[in-house]
Amino acid sequence: MSFSAFPSFPQTSLPHALAAFGWDDAWEAEFAPYAEQGLLPGRVVRVDRGQCDVMTADGIVRADTAFVTPHDPLRVICTGDWAAVETAGNNPRYVKAYLPRRTAFVRSTSSQRSEGQILAANVDHAIIAVSLAVELDLGRIERFLALAWESGAQPLVVLTKADLVPDAATLGHLVQDVEATAPGVQVLTVSSVTGEGTDILAAVVGDGTSVLLGISGAGKSTLANALLGAEVMEVQEAREVDGKGRHTTTTRNLLALPGGGVLIDTPGLRGVGLWDAETGVGQVFSEIEEYAEQCRFHDCAHEAEPGCAVLAAVDSGELAERRLESYRKLLRENQRIVAKTDARLRSEIRRDWRLKSAEGRANYVAKRGGRS
Repeated sequence: MSFSAFPSFPQTSLPHALAAFGWDDAWEAEFAPYAEQGLLPGRVVRVDRGQCDVMTADGIVRADTAFVTPHDPLRVICTGDWAAVETAGNNPRYVKAYLPRRTAFVRSTSSQRSEGQILAANVDHAIIAVSLAVELDLGRIERFLALAWESGAQPLVVLTKADLVPDAATLGHLVQDVEATAPGVQVLTVSSVTGEGTDILAAVVGDGTSVLLGISGAGKSTLANALLGAEVMEVQEAREVDGKGRHTTTTRNLLALPGGGVLIDTPGLRGVGLWDAETGVGQVFSEIEEYAEQCRFHDCAHEAEPGCAVLAAVDSGELAERRLESYRKLLRENQRIVAKTDARLRSEIRRDWRLKSAEGRANYVAKRGGRS
């Protein structure tokens, strides 16, 4: 991609130079200890192969991430982070640290290991792009929403390619289905072809940082171009047979929007695994949790217990059975990943204890002159 989308800043004070990327007084206060060390603040706009592009008051700089690449995948530097970078006199430049994150969008990795993957940091709005060119997958939307709520960002569902649903009545029913799936979340219909809805979306994302999420073929790159007002992101057509697209976007890129705010465009996600998202699941299924408060037993599993208000709501038609099944499924999945994570942490603690015990034993033997 080209970085022509980034505005060029005059060499003024840091708050003015980086304000378009979200710099504020709170970030400046957080950065003060690094400023005393002579480091330069900047926002990470892309991470790629051990290097990252950072927007600073001097413009885009390329920096090595060796100092911020720990073994824990959730602690590696990510697009959206605010970084402390060495000044121009150092070659190569290094990112020495990054500021504590306000929010973080995390999913579980696609591997069998119990690890999380951070997709974007310091995000205010999580835009979930869903194509109307294919049948709606409400379960997948619920997954995205659970992770979005858990991240601390405000989710927003954008139904793309609305021009492919010419019947207003059908479009209205699709919107209602998604609204029922996303309580408390704004749902927009957008068409990058006709321009429908893009002005409303631009107003939403014009304040703060937004991350654009969805599977391949959801129209994320096209939507990003519409918001940018330029063909910045490469676009490829989705396959006609199933509506799926290829991964046009291969890295997570932070882009400045002409109307204000910044947008993080992400590659299409094949898997949307939960990662310690119990609170987010509860937010997505808030109506079920409200019914659960009326159950006879406080630990009701909503399976076959007497006096279960959730099952009563299903029987009366107030609650869709699909919603309850999806709720159960996501809770079970989340419990599994949390259990695996706890097991991994316990294993790491035991390993560290064994290493320290071995070191202590070696020191003891050495002090005794080699006698055990």
